[in-house]
Amino acid sequence: MKIHEFQGKQLFRQAGVPVLDGIVASTADEAAAAYKKLGGPIAVVKAQIHAGGRGKGTVIDNPEQKGVVIVKSAEQARAAAKGLIDKKLVTIQTGPEGKTVNRVFVEAGCDIARELYLGIIIDRAACKPVLMVSTEGGVEIEAVAEKNPELIFKERYNPAYGIDAFQVRKLCKKLGISGEGAKSAAKFFKAVGQFFVDYDCSMVEINPLVITGDGKMIALDAKITFDDNALFRHKDLLDLRDWSEEEPSEVRASDAGLSYVKLDGNIGCLVNGAGLAMSTMDIIKYHGGNPANFLDVGGGANAQQVTEAFRILLSDPNCKGVLVNIFGGIARCTTIAAALIEASKTIGFKVPLVVRLEGTEVEEGRKMLEESDVDIISAVDITDAAKKIVAAVQ
Repeated sequence: MKIHEFQGKQLFRQAGVPVLDGIVASTADEAAAAYKKLGGPIAVVKAQIHAGGRGKGTVIDNPEQKGVVIVKSAEQARAAAKGLIDKKLVTIQTGPEGKTVNRVFVEAGCDIARELYLGIIIDRAACKPVLMVSTEGGVEIEAVAEKNPELIFKERYNPAYGIDAFQVRKLCKKLGISGEGAKSAAKFFKAVGQFFVDYDCSMVEINPLVITGDGKMIALDAKITFDDNALFRHKDLLDLRDWSEEEPSEVRASDAGLSYVKLDGNIGCLVNGAGLAMSTMDIIKYHGGNPANFLDVGGGANAQQVTEAFRILLSDPNCKGVLVNIFGGIARCTTIAAALIEASKTIGFKVPLVVRLEGTEVEEGRKMLEESDVDIISAVDITDAAKKIVAAVQ
């Protein structure tokens, strides 16, 4: 689950991670009032969307309007907010369609001496969180990793003990931080590292992380993603979820117990197992098709879930055909066949449907489909299935 920057900074403040004062605004007038209340000579108006790269992002139909704007008066704050709220902002992470800005965050300015990068994710090989820092703050970290990976410094730490003092010293030396900056870093790194563990995060990113003229380290950004599987331990965080930022079909699938990600192709995929789903998408692409989604119905799929899966797939106007690729392990092929027949009766299939079944009770499942009145194209293996669905939609 993702949250907005202003929400992340509220949590940071509670956890002892230094942030600047800021006020969220939903209208241009509120942004102007926020500037006055902050009382400083400079403030920054930031679009609040679930995507990075806002500083270089541009508003559709107004390329001059950036997603992050420095303002020096209430009128400038009002103008910046007016140019962002209810507009679509395109960044490197949104795709060309952009995301609608529903609110902005007006934040106080500060004396920036240096800009750094900080991120924490899980190192699955080491089974530990890894703290990553770089001197290249304010730059997309993907570009740094590709062109200058030697500028990213990493320290894995034990979640039970947090970041050790010697690890902080190592990172400060590599970043060229000393004196008051090093003292501030010791508190900052420990606090943000503990925050990651306490809140069961899957990612924390601060870009830029700044050092002020008097040596204080401050989070100038807060991009946070929580592990969905751990949210039962943090029910208070559920109130922070912004449903308007999420794809409605993905929310609908989640409610039905399905793993679904909408894509921009025209071939719907209904598969059991994440690995098989990825392979199915790859082979569709290999044979000249374009997947419309990732959809894993899981090993225990029933008729209700399969029916809902088809409803979600067919609600996408770009979906011109569906490939069902099932390997019956936990789920028997007869169960899937019965679910397909029931789904056909309930919603009907108005696009080509290619079905490939393999595994437990496969012969019985195929026979059930052959004897039904469901209009399907049978496939003997995954390659045959991919070729047939690509040909059918073309």
